[in-house]
Amino acid sequence: MILNIAGFARKYFTMRHMIYIAALGLILFASGAQAECYADYKAKQDNPLRLHYGVAQVSGACSTSNASAQLKGRLASGGWTLLNVLSVFDASGLNKRKSSAGNFYLRY
Repeated sequence: MILNIAGFARKYFTMRHMIYIAALGLILFASGAQAECYADYKAKQDNPLRLHYGVAQVSGACSTSNASAQLKGRLASGGWTLLNVLSVFDASGLNKRKSSAGNFYLRY
């Protein structure tokens, strides 16, 4: 026996129910589709001058401008000044940057 799903849905669900189910599906899809975002950056301290390269996780939009806005505050709390964000990337780019970042790998 072949089940007619569309007919079943029309019989037992109102249009309002179908809209709610579709909206719930979109919300679940969108929340699961957001990928992790990371940024690599350069920062400095003065007196004496110290420089470091680091990698940090970024929330929200995966863009250099968003990463800069987030990292300025995080680094300042540790006495560092952000010089620039070099790039943003997903989790697949973490391993190749880990050794270069050293102690500043996902620290801020």
